[in-house]
Amino acid sequence: MIKNILIDLDGTLTDPKVGITESARYGLHKIGYPISSDVNIDWIIGPPLKASLAKILDVALDNDLAEQALLAYRERFSVTGLFENEVYAGVAETLAQLKQRGFQLYVATAKPTVYAQQILEHFELAPYFQKIYGSELTGERTNKGDLIAYILEQEQLNAAECMMVGDREYDILGARRNGIEAIGVSYGYGSSQELEHAQPKYTIDAFAQLPAIFSA
Repeated sequence: MIKNILIDLDGTLTDPKVGITESARYGLHKIGYPISSDVNIDWIIGPPLKASLAKILDVALDNDLAEQALLAYRERFSVTGLFENEVYAGVAETLAQLKQRGFQLYVATAKPTVYAQQILEHFELAPYFQKIYGSELTGERTNKGDLIAYILEQEQLNAAECMMVGDREYDILGARRNGIEAIGVSYGYGSSQELEHAQPKYTIDAFAQLPAIFSA
């Protein structure tokens, strides 16, 4: 029986495209590696950002350029980018319904906790959650599997009583690594092929479809 629902943020609760991509372009431009506006970088939404910036720069993850790009990204994101964001339709109502039904809700995002907290408070979604879990600015727990393991340990949750909800393969595979089933959302930033390969237990096309899964 599911009692606890872990929910991703970017691409699941909110659409952060403008804030993340514009801040990434700003960061790369600032360190001398501008990218053309017609180059699609939407794929950076979801996975650990430093690794994505390193991929764009074609350098190793531990290369100083990747760290410089990340710090420059944060200059813009921490002030402007985190609010260039939009809550998906039906999210607040669905969270309220799940909470009313007695589910314990937790945010599980690779985004630094300090930013996730600000975003969820700004959009008045924070009160629906028991706690908001993200990564550290130092890079700890950007791996979704590590983050979920940390949540289970901190909250003393039974994996068999948990379900993960997210839009990318990292959410599904990270949950499975910890013995948790997952629900994939098709409206986020994971392609249909990515989700099909990751094989979530269920897939939904709108966040509002979530309560029906738990009524089955």
